[in-house]
Amino acid sequence: MFQTFGSETHPDQGPPRLAALRRAMKTAGVDAFLVPRQDAWQGEYVAPADARLAWLTGFTGSAGFAVVLPDQAAVFVDGRYRVQVRDQVADVFKPVDWPETSLADWLRAALPSGGKVRFDPWLHTSGAVKELREKLNGTTIELSPGENLVDQIWTDRPARPDAPFVSYATAYAGETHDAKRARIGAALKADSAILTSPDSIAWLLNIRGRDIERNPVPQAFAQVHRDGTVDLFALAGKADALADHLGSEVHVHQIGSFLDHIAKGSGPVQVHAATLPYIVQETLEAAGIDIVEGPDPCALPKACKNETELAGSRAAHLRDAAAMVRFLAWLDATAPHGGLTEIDVVKRLEGFRRETNALLDVSFETICGAGAHGAIVHYRVTEETNAPVTPGALLLVDSGGQYLDGTTDITRTIAIGTPPKDAITSYTAVLRGMIAVSMARFPKGVAGRDLDALARTPLWQMGRDYDHGTGHGVGAYLSVHEGPQGISRRNMVPLEPGMILSNEPGYYREGEFGIRIENLIATKVAGDITGADDRPMYDFETLTWVPMDRRLIDVSQLTSTERGWLNAYHAEVLDKVSPLVDGDALDWLQAACTEL
Repeated sequence: MFQTFGSETHPDQGPPRLAALRRAMKTAGVDAFLVPRQDAWQGEYVAPADARLAWLTGFTGSAGFAVVLPDQAAVFVDGRYRVQVRDQVADVFKPVDWPETSLADWLRAALPSGGKVRFDPWLHTSGAVKELREKLNGTTIELSPGENLVDQIWTDRPARPDAPFVSYATAYAGETHDAKRARIGAALKADSAILTSPDSIAWLLNIRGRDIERNPVPQAFAQVHRDGTVDLFALAGKADALADHLGSEVHVHQIGSFLDHIAKGSGPVQVHAATLPYIVQETLEAAGIDIVEGPDPCALPKACKNETELAGSRAAHLRDAAAMVRFLAWLDATAPHGGLTEIDVVKRLEGFRRETNALLDVSFETICGAGAHGAIVHYRVTEETNAPVTPGALLLVDSGGQYLDGTTDITRTIAIGTPPKDAITSYTAVLRGMIAVSMARFPKGVAGRDLDALARTPLWQMGRDYDHGTGHGVGAYLSVHEGPQGISRRNMVPLEPGMILSNEPGYYREGEFGIRIENLIATKVAGDITGADDRPMYDFETLTWVPMDRRLIDVSQLTSTERGWLNAYHAEVLDKVSPLVDGDALDWLQAACTEL
């Protein structure tokens, strides 16, 4: 899954808001202002109150940033968003390919005589600010933390989320928060650690929240101590109902007291520079508190799911698979006759998931791209962009559900009638890459970057590629995008048993179609094989059980091993899912799982 948004803009975005920001910059005496996508929690998803980049520019992607100067303004995006950004940003904002063009290089060219660059110290990490300063060394460009100038001009800014936090039962978590706190505290490299990632806090304390749409995380800060006690900082009232759950070793404070509290503490304090807001490090340094840089102490334990969490994920995926099969059977029966739109498909799919009576929410806004819209990797249908689902096109549907026992994420690309030219060849290459990762067997210590090429090789042999990672980590009734694990060229985190990842290669032809196939997989200890060395080996357990579209598979392109894997997969899909469906859905499933 990849975060998705449509291509609509609002008439007051762009020039009027940009002009107001430039007036604020002039009053503040600054030459440039940075507007990141991130909020103070540095997550991929933000609350409406923190959607500053979208409010100012119209760009609603889940990664990127803007830089505003008196005479120019730019929006920096990576390869996932280059089609989307051209559709969304007002003409006054120039799209910049990032990271090919770095912020430091752009500022050097834009401010040759130097100048003051204002940034909000809550919205930029200590690590990012340090890196940018190093890259600007030798210039007279000054990075200046200060008040957020967008907030000054955003007069109708939405209120902060105020829904209360809730407890997450040990029956689903598989471990009490007392045990987690003791375990994390004992492993610290310092006397305490600052936690600023909501999913880490949710996991550590076995709590969930409703502060970010589709992601059940609590917006809070925390400090975990070596003895396992925790100071939790949240908006007033949000943790009131958790007194019995949290117990006497978790102390709740107002979020506004966070900086004062840590400044009055002692060190050393462990911080994760990649997620720590700059202002937090600045506060610790001003108080003379020793800082120890290290990883988020909860990130890796959270990523390595325990047996209870894995069992929950398996159950959630089977439930979700039955809903997907009902949906695909309905789609195959309905779409060829015409009359469907992308919004119709999105609503019907969510309806099938809600009929499970277990869905708490979708795990992200469903991507449903018909024809050319499928080539926009992060497309989300809106009333303005809603396209018909017509015969002769591909339909890319990327969706998922949030269930108490697990988070799902699945993509299937479906042929509506006769597929367009080259779609079958392209789909089969993507499928071969997905199978290669599914079948991977690798020694302990291998990271996602080592496996990424497996998914791309069939496409590379055709002179093609895709501009997103092959896979991301997935939480246990938490964020559908969860680190630190992933399958991409940049991810160097060794894969460990219990880590759940997506496996989703793709191919996108702008203006014509998009293809992506996605299953979730869990890392596990591999079984013994004859003649193996005496070394730990891992492989993957498949969690997603939904058929591939046979109409898009050129069997002649598959090796015998790939064909064997696919036939075995479809046989297991039929075995696992057929008891959960009936009628037309069962008939469809049996036909879809016929041996190739």
